Amino acid sequence: MSIECYVVVHNIAKRHNVGTLARSATAFGVSELILVGRRDFNAFGSHGSTSHLRFRHFHSLSDARQFLKEKDCDICGVEITDTAMPVNQHPFNKSTAFLLGNEGTGLSAKECEICDFFVYIPQYGFGTASLNVTVAASIVLHHFGVWAGFPERTRDGNKYVVAERPVKQGRRNYCAETADTIIEERKSRRENTSSGFFDESGNSNSASNLLDALFGDD
Repeated sequence: MSIECYVVVHNIAKRHNVGTLARSATAFGVSELILVGRRDFNAFGSHGSTSHLRFRHFHSLSDARQFLKEKDCDICGVEITDTAMPVNQHPFNKSTAFLLGNEGTGLSAKECEICDFFVYIPQYGFGTASLNVTVAASIVLHHFGVWAGFPERTRDGNKYVVAERPVKQGRRNYCAETADTIIEERKSRRENTSSGFFDESGNSNSASNLLDALFGDD
C-alpha cells in the first residue's frame, strides 16, 4: 500500500507561513498542500519549493474532508487535546493529512470535528507555551516520514539534491482551478464576505481581484 502525506492549510494567521510551510512539505515528502478558503498565498520563505509541490483548493473543510476520505486518508489534528498522542510514538496507520491550528488560538471546534485523531509535540523546556506553526509542521512531518519509510533524498556534499524545477503553470502563488470551481468560488465569496478568507480592502493583490484578472467574464 502506498503511503501519502498531505497538509491542510486553513485559518493560518500569518499568510507568509504558507511559504515556509511549503518548504518543509517538500523536504518531508508531502504529496499535496491543501488550501481551504482563500487560495492565493504568500510564497515568502519557500526558496522556490512551491514549484515542486502540488496545491489543491477547497471552499470548505467539509469538502476537503470528503476528498481526503475518498483517498482513504486519516486526518490528524496537531493540537494538545485530552486524547492527543505524542507524535514521537508514531500513532499512524495509513496515509495521513495533517491539520495545523492557528498560531494564536490553535484548532477551532469546526477544525477538530473533521479530525480522526490528534498528536502533539512533547516539549522539555519551560520558556515557551507553543511552537511556531511551521516549526511544528516540520517536526510532525519528519516523524511521519520516518514512520512511513520514505526514502531519503540523495545528498551532494552538505546539501540535498534538488530536482529540476517543473514547467511553470498558471499565476505564481495562486492555486488555479477550473472555470466551474471559479464560478463556485465567486458565489461563495459573495455569501461569505465576512468570513475573513478574502481581503475586502479593495487591494489589487486581493483574492477577489486575482480571480477577476484570471477569469474575467467574456
